[in-house]
Parts: sequence; C-alpha cells; structure tokens
Amino acid sequence: MRVLILNGNPKPTGFDQRVDSLADSLRSRGCDVEIEPLRDRDIRLCVGCWSCWWKTPGLCVHRDAMDGILPKMVASDLVVWASPLVMGAISYLLKAAQDRFIPLAHPYIELYKGECHHRHRYEHNADVALYIEPGPEDGPEDIADARSFFERFTLNMRTRLRFVATAERPVEEVCDEALIR
Repeated sequence: MRVLILNGNPKPTGFDQRVDSLADSLRSRGCDVEIEPLRDRDIRLCVGCWSCWWKTPGLCVHRDAMDGILPKMVASDLVVWASPLVMGAISYLLKAAQDRFIPLAHPYIELYKGECHHRHRYEHNADVALYIEPGPEDGPEDIADARSFFERFTLNMRTRLRFVATAERPVEEVCDEALIR
C-alpha cells in the first residue's frame, strides 16, 4: 500500500517525531510511505481563478511544490493529513494544501449520495486519514469539528475517510486502522 503523509506542522515540535513514528510503523508493516513536510515546501494559496478546471484542466496556474505533490496523491492508496490543531483547526499549511486539491476534481457536478458533488478527474482517489495533535486548549468539540470538516472533504472528493486519530493514541493502533481497507 502506498501512503503519502502530508505533515502540516508549521514549526519543528515533537509532533514531527510522532509523524515519523507513524511512517516507520507503516513501513514495518510493508507500506511504501513518503512524508511531505509542507513547511519546507513552497505552496501558494489558491486564488479561485478556476484555471485548473477551464484553461488548463487538472493543472493549477501556480508552479510550486503542489506540482509534485498532486501526482503523489493520485498514485497513493492513502493520504494522511497530519497537523497539530491550532485554535481548534488544522494548520494553515494543511488547509492551503487542501485548497489546492481542486485540480483533482472535474468542475462538472453529479448527484452522489443525495447531494451534488464534483466528478472524479482520475479513476482512483486515495482514501484520506486525519492525524492530529490537539493542544491544551483543544477539547472534544475541536476534534469533532476537524473530523466533520474532513468527512465533508472526503465526501466532496468522492473518497472515504479511513480514520481520524490523535497523536495521543498508540502508533500501533493508528497503523491498524490505516491498514483496514
């Protein structure tokens, strides 16, 4: 199984070591794992120009690190979106990468699960997982909000949310969930 971990930690902290431990544990179980440390990448913000849908289908007008990350997303079986919670939400780095996911969908809409959603651009969309580290001010409602946000994201991208886990959980348990297909 190919796993891409998008590490949205804005500054070096112990969370990076937990992400590395998760990657190592997945590798020890036979997964091909790559970590993209987003703070080390040039990722521009989506400007909502929709060129990725109309002028250059599937390609963003920004020439930046997402040019290399999007093909890895398409080739993966699982994309783990990892972030400490910042004021109850995922980091700006992870949100910027998520907003730039738009070229992987068609602009065309179809009915899916009783709602209007974008069609797939590619035959395969990777499953999604959310790995978060709540801060001392974050409570269960913040974790529930992050889960809900990613449930909607995966519904719109027509894939599934494989798991939501906090960095407090043992890595072995998180890996068990990651490997359930």
